[in-house]
Amino acid sequence: MMLRGYLVTAGTCLALSFVVPDGSWWQVAVQVLTGYLAVAAIVVGALRHHGTGRAAWLAFAAGIGGNATGILVEAYHLHVNAEYAAPGWADAGYLSLYPALATGLILLIRRRSRGHDWGALVDATTVTTGLGLLAWVFMIRPAITEAGLSPLAHLAGVAYPVGDVLLLAMLTRLLLGGGTRSTAYRLIGASACLFLAGDVTWAVLNTVAVEPGPAAHRVLGAVFLLAYVLVGHAGLHRSAAEIGESAGAPPKLGPGLLVLLTLASLMAPLLLLGQIAAGEVTDALPIAICSIVLFLLVVVRMAQLLRQLEAQTARVRELSRTDELTGLPNRRAWSAELPAAVERARRDGAGLAVAMLDLDHFKRFNDEYGHPAGDRLLKAAAAAWSEQLRGTDHLARYGGEEFIALLPGADPGESLRVLRRLMAATPLGQTFSAGLAQWNGVETSDELVARADAALYTAKRAGRDRVEVAQPATDPRLTPR
Repeated sequence: MMLRGYLVTAGTCLALSFVVPDGSWWQVAVQVLTGYLAVAAIVVGALRHHGTGRAAWLAFAAGIGGNATGILVEAYHLHVNAEYAAPGWADAGYLSLYPALATGLILLIRRRSRGHDWGALVDATTVTTGLGLLAWVFMIRPAITEAGLSPLAHLAGVAYPVGDVLLLAMLTRLLLGGGTRSTAYRLIGASACLFLAGDVTWAVLNTVAVEPGPAAHRVLGAVFLLAYVLVGHAGLHRSAAEIGESAGAPPKLGPGLLVLLTLASLMAPLLLLGQIAAGEVTDALPIAICSIVLFLLVVVRMAQLLRQLEAQTARVRELSRTDELTGLPNRRAWSAELPAAVERARRDGAGLAVAMLDLDHFKRFNDEYGHPAGDRLLKAAAAAWSEQLRGTDHLARYGGEEFIALLPGADPGESLRVLRRLMAATPLGQTFSAGLAQWNGVETSDELVARADAALYTAKRAGRDRVEVAQPATDPRLTPR
């Protein structure tokens, strides 16, 4: 209800800005009231929503309040003080918007980011550098070199485009970072874009010495009023409490971002070509510096992407060899480890044993307690057994409720002692059957596993909860499953 009332009131003020007399106190009242309504909405929203980011909202309120106050101060001086000349106190109010909004955006960025998102930082710096060069060529340098102005006027003329570049940098970093894309987040982004669009339009008109007509003047004024309305809407929206929450990974380097980064990286050479075509290169040094910075940023981003690719490749390799449920090596990892262990035993003349383990009556356990309980049993058994193994032993999940253990350097007696420790450590009152095969020095890894599997089958047929030692490979009684 409060949000609806705000939107109706603010929308009415926005509509009135097109009909009240231009330059009148009524116009000033409408503009200032729109700004102060936005401030009130942001403060009420910050007090009502007990989520993260309250300090950021209060910073937004301070910036909007200062900017709207600048309108009032300027109108007072223009109507009352005939000797008033810009810049003055009104400019202090207008300029307060930039550090306040930038502070709020910084606070949101810090809350929304998990750790240091260097990729988003480099991307934002690349975009800001490219567009900052545009600001220098078309806004900052003309303000510095304009003749007939006092030092304070030069300083004020430079402060506005510098504030725009600062706001652009923070906005770009916010948009390229991670976090929830809520309605309040989108409204904040749209409001900041409107402020930037209005400032850039005024700067371009001043650069080309064009005075906008009454209709165009009202439209440009409405751009800033709409920015007020949007940030007030964001402050009262129910998603305002969530705007400072971090979520998931930052956006991917998609086609849209690649196009934006490409345009930003090409800004310096395109400006240089334009000035060459115009017959006068007026910004050679800034263009050269910007080109160097952009080149280095591209190199840094490429290095980041390469490191990210290497980390992801290593992660995928690890996941492909790890059982997701128990965290043990899976059958793929086992199939790579066993042949290598056999070759080491063949080279060193050391003992080697393989044990196949199967939890007894696991299906019945699942049926009685449910599959989640069965998963917990598998994880608990894997953890308990791993603690009882020797430092050189390896345990892997072979499939289902079957596990397989590699016991390097173990003779038959040592292998049985290890398995007995595992049997005693089996959790939740459960038991397992095991087949133990000692490597005979000549058989392949597949033949060794087959003997252990056959011994496991014998243990299960003999009543379970026992260890069965496999018959030697040359024994005619060995009957593979």
